[in-house]
Amino acid sequence: MIFKIYTLFPEFFSSPLKSGLMGKAVESGILEFRVIDIRDYSQDRFRRCDDYPYGGGSGMVMAPQPLFAALEANEQAGTEVLYTSPSGKPFDRDFAYELSGKGEISIICGHYEGLDQRVIDRFVTHEVSIGDYVLSGGEFAALVIADAVARLLPGFMSNSQSLVEESFEGDLLEYPQYTRPAEFMGLKVPEILLEGDHARISRWRNEKRIEKTRAVRPDLYKKYLTRIILGE
Repeated sequence: MIFKIYTLFPEFFSSPLKSGLMGKAVESGILEFRVIDIRDYSQDRFRRCDDYPYGGGSGMVMAPQPLFAALEANEQAGTEVLYTSPSGKPFDRDFAYELSGKGEISIICGHYEGLDQRVIDRFVTHEVSIGDYVLSGGEFAALVIADAVARLLPGFMSNSQSLVEESFEGDLLEYPQYTRPAEFMGLKVPEILLEGDHARISRWRNEKRIEKTRAVRPDLYKKYLTRIILGE
């Protein structure tokens, strides 16, 4: 999969894309990242890429010219072009799975008060939000999206079974995890996990998933109940 990331701050990505599983996936050829500096396409002699908003108001807006030039130079018809924005479509597990089936994804990192709407109208297929809060730049959101999608690709995870048992699968959060030692500072691992009865362990883990989801994410628990009632 190819990720193209349009940003005002390309240096932001120098370390994250070389670290951990992401770095290994790049080295092995599972992923390719093309970080595109929007300023390289600005016709302003100072490489400016923002301007004051029409109609007044505080802040600045990312100008259309540099982005039009960058996208026209690097995009082909049919590519998914995402724009990271707090006013966008919520990014969730289902959307990550949908994107993982694409061969190429482009992400525009928003800044300031956002993009000139004409850029969105011409190029963007999805405005995407990773949560109900505002970040100082879309680069943070771009990394979240890239990582969530990349880990669904064949070969990215060393143990593909991890994807089956993690949070949000089946509309439930993940069960609690423990490792050695069996007792630490007076705190003990639940006895059932030490008995070796895998059927009982499986039931216990599912109960804990339901219990945690009901307490922490009632919205997700409601989806789970609906699915169970409908027999899905």
